[in-house]
Amino acid sequence: MASLKLLAKDTAIYGLSSIVGRFLNYLLVPLYTASIPAASGGYGVITNVYALTALTLVILTFGMETTFFRFVNKEGENAPRVYTTALIAVGLFALAFLAAVLGALPSVSSFLGYADHPSYVACMAVVVAMDAFQAIPFAYLRYKRRPWRFAFLKLLFIALNILINVVYFLLLPALYKHYPDAIGKIYDPNVSQGYAFYINLVCTSIVMLFMLPELRVAKWVLDTSLLKRMLNYSWPLVILGIAGILNQTADKILFPQILKPASEAQVQLGIYGAATKVAMIMAMLTQAFRYAYEPLVFSKSQDKDSGETYALGMKWFIIGTLIAFMMVMAWMDIIERIILPNPDYREGLRVVPIVMAAEIMMGVYFNLSFWYKLTDHNLWGAVFSGIGCAVLIAINVIFVPRYGYIACAWGGVAGYGVSMILSYIVGQHYYPIAYPLRDIALYVLLTAVLFAASQVPVDNIVLRIAYRTFLLALLVGVVMRRENLLDPIRKKLARRR
Repeated sequence: MASLKLLAKDTAIYGLSSIVGRFLNYLLVPLYTASIPAASGGYGVITNVYALTALTLVILTFGMETTFFRFVNKEGENAPRVYTTALIAVGLFALAFLAAVLGALPSVSSFLGYADHPSYVACMAVVVAMDAFQAIPFAYLRYKRRPWRFAFLKLLFIALNILINVVYFLLLPALYKHYPDAIGKIYDPNVSQGYAFYINLVCTSIVMLFMLPELRVAKWVLDTSLLKRMLNYSWPLVILGIAGILNQTADKILFPQILKPASEAQVQLGIYGAATKVAMIMAMLTQAFRYAYEPLVFSKSQDKDSGETYALGMKWFIIGTLIAFMMVMAWMDIIERIILPNPDYREGLRVVPIVMAAEIMMGVYFNLSFWYKLTDHNLWGAVFSGIGCAVLIAINVIFVPRYGYIACAWGGVAGYGVSMILSYIVGQHYYPIAYPLRDIALYVLLTAVLFAASQVPVDNIVLRIAYRTFLLALLVGVVMRRENLLDPIRKKLARRR
């Protein structure tokens, strides 16, 4: 129980940078969708470029975050040497990538479909190179259990990003209408979505400066013998990571290539990309949980009660995400007006429950994935994720031309669902854990019934929100009763009497 309390505490702090930070980042969605008309396809460009960036980041970090945790917790390993070896390896690879992209910028930009905007590609290449390098110091902070420092650096980027975006997408456009000559020196309305990429570059560079203390904690040493062992461990994770990120981004990368004409594809991708932002609370919860859970799993791997800890962690992760699912469904009428003030984007909201279900499956798959990481069978992870990715891509290629972005959403459910099931079946053979399947099934079934009930038409918006909030309260009440969460309160009241 002590480990679970520590997990809950760290998850809450990491959640400050992940959940609260992502929520603040939501301000960018209404800002962009209000400033960039859906018909222009501008938000589709942002969605596509950031999907490509996410894929590139996974390649450039090549599994070194997880590898760092595995080796830094190994008996007999020198922790500072593991840290600096990982840092130098990722840094050199990122520099090589950056040199290659900038050296062939016209060709790369043309290949990606941005021949008219090579600056977008150059800007995000620099950003993703810095992000890859920063991933190792962030992992080091998690290893040292410094969640507050971690949260500060993450929130610093978000705060700066939001502030400068508000200036360039809200304040300066308003001033430009009245003072074009003066404001035109620092703002060009024709740049439009391009400012999103340039601002990201500025904010990432500032965070790099604030990260200097983490780069001075140890003498920099590249241990080639250690690096070989680390690479031997990490190379399956690269395949796993690529397949995993493709499960999240393949639809957004492939969509403009599958749906024709390209201009209409960018419009539809913008609507889909904006709508999926509403569902990203699941990604926030999964990320916050992962930041706290990953170090705990490796540090607890030798304990006798580790299996029980992993099983309880899985159950509470599922409970938390199911409650979050019902919260979003209950308050969708409020959320959609905040996140998507431009009604032209709201037609995509029908994908939200589908995408959230896919995100829950991804989180479960992440929890299940530790058996092969702890037993050094990482190749299994690559196989599971590869199969899931193949399923997702096949569904996109076959059904997107006919059904549009709704096929993208269902592709995610199918891809993550296949990976999740395969990982559980094989994992129980290599690293059996007694997951509380009965409890989990009950909560999933209850949530499904309550979600179905929430879809009963209620015309009055106030009554609709009240009705759906009541259904949410039912789920929370069942959880509290079954998990005896009210017992500590009852005991305190009894002692006072």
